[in-house]
Amino acid sequence: MTKWTPTHEAPEPLEGPVVATITGGTIVWFVLFLIQLPFYGWFADQDRQWWVWTCLAGGGLGLIGIWYVRKRDAAIKRDAAPPPAPAK
Repeated sequence: MTKWTPTHEAPEPLEGPVVATITGGTIVWFVLFLIQLPFYGWFADQDRQWWVWTCLAGGGLGLIGIWYVRKRDAAIKRDAAPPPAPAK
């Protein structure tokens, strides 16, 4: 198995606007749900109701994702802040 072991260090993870990305994706899922909702009867006739519910589940999981990345972002910023000065 040693021939499959990487010989270089892994690069640092990319950081970007994570909260905005997750929020945007969540909005897209909810918009897709709302667009498909008036056509629920057609989806039921085609046995494709799961498309509608997949969009709702994506939006719901996105809300959890927004909560998670906001907490993560706050923790990263809190960890990067300089320690408070000792009281005299």
